[in-house]
Amino acid sequence: MQCPECKSTHIRKNGKKKGKQNHICVQCGRQFINQYEPHRGYSESIKRDCLKMYVNGMGLRAIERVKGVHHTTVINWVKQVGKLLPDVYDPEVIPEVGELDELQTYVKKNRQNLVVDSG
Repeated sequence: MQCPECKSTHIRKNGKKKGKQNHICVQCGRQFINQYEPHRGYSESIKRDCLKMYVNGMGLRAIERVKGVHHTTVINWVKQVGKLLPDVYDPEVIPEVGELDELQTYVKKNRQNLVVDSG
């Protein structure tokens, strides 16, 4: 066995960590285990599929049911991709005319509940 840091062969056992034998290099003091497990996670194709489903209007929990990926994981992927997008376009000219919808909403107070009514 060899130290991954200094390549020394002067190694001692140093207890167990998560059920695996931990070693320490006498030369440089680096702690390590004999064999590391490969990275666990979802493949890029699963991520891509989930993001396509989200962009096409599928709900986060529906994606969870179909793909078996937790909805908060999909939310984190959406946030990561959102950071890669360019900044929002800032228009130079602000329009002077706006359009309003004829829907009116008012709030009235009922004895115990707050009721939102649209007219």
